[in-house]
Order: sequence, then structure tokens, then C-alpha cells
Amino acid sequence: MVSGMRFSIVFLTLLGLTLAHVHQMRLRKRDSMRKELVRAGQWEEYMATKSQLRADRSTFAAGYPQKVNDYDDAEYVGNITVGTPGQFFEVILDTGSANLWVPDATCSGGVTNPCANKHKFDASKSTTYAKNGKAFTIEYGTGSAKGFLGQDTVRFGTDDTALTVPKCTFGQATSIAAFFKRDVIDGILGLAFQSLAVDNVKPPFVEAIDQNLVDQPLFTVWLEHEGFKENVAGGVYTWGAVDTINCGPVIAYEPLTSATYFLFKLKSVSIDSYTNTKGWIVISDTGTSLISAPLDVVENVAKTIGAKYDQSAGIYTIACGTKIADLQLTIGSHTYNLNYENMIIPISATQCGLAMDPYLGGGFGPQWILGDPFIRQYCNVYDLGNKRMGFAKSNQA
Repeated sequence: MVSGMRFSIVFLTLLGLTLAHVHQMRLRKRDSMRKELVRAGQWEEYMATKSQLRADRSTFAAGYPQKVNDYDDAEYVGNITVGTPGQFFEVILDTGSANLWVPDATCSGGVTNPCANKHKFDASKSTTYAKNGKAFTIEYGTGSAKGFLGQDTVRFGTDDTALTVPKCTFGQATSIAAFFKRDVIDGILGLAFQSLAVDNVKPPFVEAIDQNLVDQPLFTVWLEHEGFKENVAGGVYTWGAVDTINCGPVIAYEPLTSATYFLFKLKSVSIDSYTNTKGWIVISDTGTSLISAPLDVVENVAKTIGAKYDQSAGIYTIACGTKIADLQLTIGSHTYNLNYENMIIPISATQCGLAMDPYLGGGFGPQWILGDPFIRQYCNVYDLGNKRMGFAKSNQA
């Protein structure tokens, strides 16, 4: 009788896991465009060209600017499919934006066409595609992604167990910014709130929530540590639940100040003898590989650890192996420590960089961007339903 009861309990537990609307999606870690250009000695030239493009784009303020990201530092990418049968795309999973777009089969641009080597969506090959036709434009400061909207099934991953969301509205880009040509990614999967989306298009994960395809209206991000290796497993997104495999118990939840980006309050920052208690509005953002902070904060942190600014790399550099104190961030009533392994990133065998850069936000939006170094140390729980952020210690050594 006891053994029968045990069998029933195990069976019901397995059945519950099978039926549960929880899905995991693996990421791939690759080098950011910044790192590739630094190694090639082309970063300064690239930034000069980029600055000129920004200055030339007089219509930028009148469009729909993505104020946080231009993806120079994005290092973690994931695979999705669109349509039936699924057409493959490699995308940045970006909590700093809210639209999904991929290149369309009609994407063009002549000899310098940024779409040339990218996967492209062919609506005629999908049995579940529905035409929308409304034009869309997303400005990135140095260029844009523009085209028209369509509707189809989006799969968060490529296997049969992946979260599959019918009737997602997405952008079919007929032209994309020149800077995307340098990047291997095909498009962007925005994960922020619908209120941030261009044309108020419902983001695919919000669509999944509304269709009751996930257990809870949240997702968890766990990222692997920084290192020299690329094209390796980079982390896991868990859709619909807190990740209890890669992450410890949730330390605390912090209410969002705005349900647009994932915005919340940072009370103070300190490292060794330096402390700043000014307080700021910050964003948790998977689309950047650095922590971006006000210039005075970055300069003081760099000075405290003995890092020097390297124009050719665009960041503060330090000899690898230099001992530094933890960077301490106070959010709510808890202090979160970021150690050497997450705050110092490898550039070469002997030269490393401080994983911080100045954020020049222009007076709008967040004042800090807590990117991958923070998310590697602490799993981030993006709770859309309760409009809050959760933080849990990563289980990696």
C-alpha cells in the first residue's frame, strides 16, 4: 500500500511537471561587437563614424527612439522560430525594448545591404501567417529598423518543448541600420512592457501571459560567467517560473517605479573607500554586457581600483589578476555585492577591463543600466504581473 502511494505521488509530481507551463531556453555566449572591434584595432574609428551618424540623424527625436540600447555590447543570444514550419532566427533577448522584429525576405540595401547574410522571414512559407501590413519604424540613433507588421506563431527556442505562442504581432524589416551588418544577430526580441513598444504592439511574452501559456507572469534570467570562450552555452531563460535549478532563493523583490522598462530604485553604490548615496533610477537590462552609470560614479570606481581609461578600447583597463574590493549596490533594504569575476572582463591574456562605462542618457529614462555583470552574479526575476524585480544569488561558483 505504501509503495503504491509512493508511486502515485511520484507519478502525479511528474505529471504536474509535464503539464506545467514552464519552459527553459538556452542562450549562446559570443563576443560583443565592441570586443571584436577592439581586438581588430577598429573601435575608435567605429565610434567616430557612429558619432557622426548620430549628429546627421536630425529626425531621431521625432521617431520612436530605443533610448537604452544600440547593442554594441550584447553578448548573449538565443534562437527563436517564427511561422509554421518554424523559420530560424538568432536574436538578442532584450529587456530594454519591447518589440520583436526580424529581417523580411524583401529586406534590401544594395551592395552594402546589412540584411545580406542574415536569416530572413518568408511569409509565403508559413501556413499560420496573417497579414497586418501596418508600417513600423524603430530608431536606434545611428539608423533604424523599418518595414511592416505581420502576425504568426513565435517559438522561444527551436525544440518541441519550447514556449510556443500563436498570433504574435512582429516586425518584418525591409531595411535595417548599417551597424547591424557587423553583428551576427538577425533581430531583436523585446521583453519589456507593452507600454514601451513602438505602435503599442503586444510583446510576444505578454501575448504568452494573456493566452495563459505560462504558469506565472514572469521569467528568470541566469547568465554564465564571463570568460575567453565564445560560441558556448551562455545561460538560461526560464519562462513562467523562478529558476530554482541555477538560482538560489529569491533574496528580495523590488517594486518597479514604471512599467515600461524594468525600472527601480538604487539607493547607493560603494567600493572600498568610495561611497555615493545620491540614489538613482536604474534598469535591469539583458541587452548590454556592461554596467552603465553616471560619469562621476564610473570615474570614482575606476580611480579607486586603479584602472586607467583606454581610448582604443573605450573602457577603463587594469592588469588581469589585480585584487579589487567588491562593488556594493544597495537596492531596497539589501546590499548586493559584485565580485572580481563579474566586474573585471578579459580583453587579452594580460589586459582586463572594468565592466562599467558612462551612461549618457540625455536626461530621460534610467540613470543606470544594470547589465550582464549584475545578472551573472544575481539571477534577475522579471515579474511583469506584479510589476517588480526579484534577485536571487546565482548558484554558479
